[in-house]
Amino acid sequence: MDGKASMVPFLFFTFFLSLSSSQPAPPLQSQTLVLNRLPSPPQSLSWSDADEESQPLTSSPGGGDPESADSIFSVQLHHVDALSSNTTTPQQLFNSRLLRDASRVKSIEFISAAGPGPGFSSSVISGLAQGSGEYFTRLGVGTPPRYVYMVLDTGSDIVWLQCAPCKKCYSQADPVFDPRKSSSYAGIPCDAPICRRLDSPGCNSRKKTCLYQVSYGDGSFTTGDFSTETLTFRRTRVARVGVGCGHDNEGLFVGAAGLLGLGRGKLSFPSQTGRRFNRKFSYCLVDRSASAKPSSMVFGDKAVSRTARFTPLISNPRLDTFYYVELLGISVGGTRVPGITASLFKLDPTGSGGVIIDSGTSVTRLTRPAYVSLRDAFRVGAGNLKRAADFSLFDTCFDLSGKTEVKVPTVVLHFRGADVSLPASNYLIPVDTSGTFCFAFAGTMSGLSIIGNIQQQGFRVVYDLGGSRIGFAPRGCA
Repeated sequence: MDGKASMVPFLFFTFFLSLSSSQPAPPLQSQTLVLNRLPSPPQSLSWSDADEESQPLTSSPGGGDPESADSIFSVQLHHVDALSSNTTTPQQLFNSRLLRDASRVKSIEFISAAGPGPGFSSSVISGLAQGSGEYFTRLGVGTPPRYVYMVLDTGSDIVWLQCAPCKKCYSQADPVFDPRKSSSYAGIPCDAPICRRLDSPGCNSRKKTCLYQVSYGDGSFTTGDFSTETLTFRRTRVARVGVGCGHDNEGLFVGAAGLLGLGRGKLSFPSQTGRRFNRKFSYCLVDRSASAKPSSMVFGDKAVSRTARFTPLISNPRLDTFYYVELLGISVGGTRVPGITASLFKLDPTGSGGVIIDSGTSVTRLTRPAYVSLRDAFRVGAGNLKRAADFSLFDTCFDLSGKTEVKVPTVVLHFRGADVSLPASNYLIPVDTSGTFCFAFAGTMSGLSIIGNIQQQGFRVVYDLGGSRIGFAPRGCA
């Protein structure tokens, strides 16, 4: 009797297993991708210095002074392609972007492995250094303001620009800034606290003023006087910002006058102006293959979108520049990819590994095991699409010539506390003018994963440094 009784739960369990194994797999979640062409060279830039100078100014001290946190301002962002020749073809622009991207990633990996050391400032990586500053704005420097193009970069800390007299300056779109013509320019004493925040400060023994040097992984460098100056953003004037005035700038620099560092380090623009703008900024990067309107950046409380989903920032004690987050997994077609676990993205106690959000990297890099799992899952989900040959760093491409739209499996990034569902155009992108589209992720042998700006397009990406968090608001460019 006992034997028969014990058989009942066993038979029930077997029956349940047979039922569950016969259940159909959940339907693949998909979305429509409207097929757009490679972006053409942008039209001439619409900025007018006369318009900028006609705006009434609001003025206040910079980040070192007590200041109410009710200030806000916004600026237009333009892609670096707008500084290219009008004769450049869409294919040439895209190929150049991939070359910049490879150089950028290589240098980020170099620094994340080595950390800052002798001869490096805390701003060791710059998009501009590798010619990979993807987005720039126009701002005024000095009093009266002289308007120049500056690259904005979340992977760099120091604010710097080329200054006359030049020992060596590269070609830029505007006249080189001359601090002798600015009434607000001031050198920084060698013993000032802000000078000591440089990892490797120097001192002009004759003037007793601070010197800076920023060296980059590709051998480029900028060096000169570390000073304070007034920066003007449309109608907002920000005084006494620590700025590197570079008299010797050598290497792979292009186009813009300098760089506005937006990293987490002590000398970045958000850190210096923290009190004034409440340590908040955000940007929304427009998909240039679908829209001609400019991208934008907002500083202050209005930078925070009400629809943003936030994930905590985590700190790398060995390297304070980058914005590290926790990526727990990725879904394709509505199902978590089994081979992608949080352990693949963990920032270890030595400061290696981890995941950063970066505005200057284009294509998201995932540590190789995670990428292979993601790629294989996407290939299965997109099995109805005609495959094409590999292209550059992309190994999953499709021939979509003759089509206007296709169905593709959904892709969701699962950050701690925030699930970010990507638009289809953020992961299947045109790579030529013949209808070839590729899966816009790549693998890396480095332990560091990087969420790039293609995947960030269309989201308002919110950096709330006071709250130590990053948020993503879909459809945030409106």
